[in-house]
Amino acid sequence: MQQYLRAATSDNTRKAYQSAIRQFEKWGGRLPCDSQAIVRYLLERAEAINPRTLDLHLTAIGQWHRVQGFTNPVQTPLVEKTMHGIRRLHGRPKQKARALRLEHIATMAQHLRQLPDTHKSRRDQALLLVGFFGAFRRSELVAIRVEDLAWEDEGLLIRLPRTKVDQTGEGSVRALPYGDRRVCAATALRRWLEEAGIGTGPVFRPVNRWDQVQATPLRPGAINQLLKQLGEDCQFDFVAELSSHSFRRGLSTSAAREKVDFELIKKQGGWKSDATVWGYIEEGQRFSDNATVVLMEKMAKLTR
Repeated sequence: MQQYLRAATSDNTRKAYQSAIRQFEKWGGRLPCDSQAIVRYLLERAEAINPRTLDLHLTAIGQWHRVQGFTNPVQTPLVEKTMHGIRRLHGRPKQKARALRLEHIATMAQHLRQLPDTHKSRRDQALLLVGFFGAFRRSELVAIRVEDLAWEDEGLLIRLPRTKVDQTGEGSVRALPYGDRRVCAATALRRWLEEAGIGTGPVFRPVNRWDQVQATPLRPGAINQLLKQLGEDCQFDFVAELSSHSFRRGLSTSAAREKVDFELIKKQGGWKSDATVWGYIEEGQRFSDNATVVLMEKMAKLTR
């Protein structure tokens, strides 16, 4: 039974819940607890912890009580009203990753091509292009195995056995068509695999200081580090805003600026929520699809 309970929650979610419970206990909380203890915790931590993080803590505490068979103390009017007040007083805009535009990816790719031809530069080139054009999450990128790849005449198919929004393991497929070899993700990936001699196992792997390819998969955090390093090398002024999510936001907003169809954007990123995709489209078109464009054109004619 325990293995099924564990399988019902993703590893990342389980780790987040465990961390939240540890913070609650470090503060002095004891489980099981009542709503009064939770309210005291919220009041004492409200100014130090982002409301979204506190929401996660409440979810973790509530989940613990449900799994253990106790009444959930989080779902009480007192706790809900207290949390509502904290959100209103201390809520802050969510920090979003900077969306990488096509020109940013082109600059990064050109920089990597100018470096010495090594295993690391080839891997980084493949990682950059596959991550962007495949709109991959970092957890998906590091989980790709050679066995998940299917090479076709038109390009590459990458099967994802499990994703963040597909915890039941139904799987999905991302297609990367062949294109100009300077910017082709499929071509860059094939070259990396062939030159590194990778025939089975993890696709993206660490490369040590002696340019030796390791057998283990790349750590998810290494993708953020790579993007920030490339951002610094290319002298971008938004390095602090770069993370692996810059790939997904970048692909979707860039496609929206080029008026790519909604369904094609949704399909490439594997999004389940229409609202999420429409949000990216709106972000990508906020200047082109803007009421002021027509008004400024009209005003320009009037001032001639």
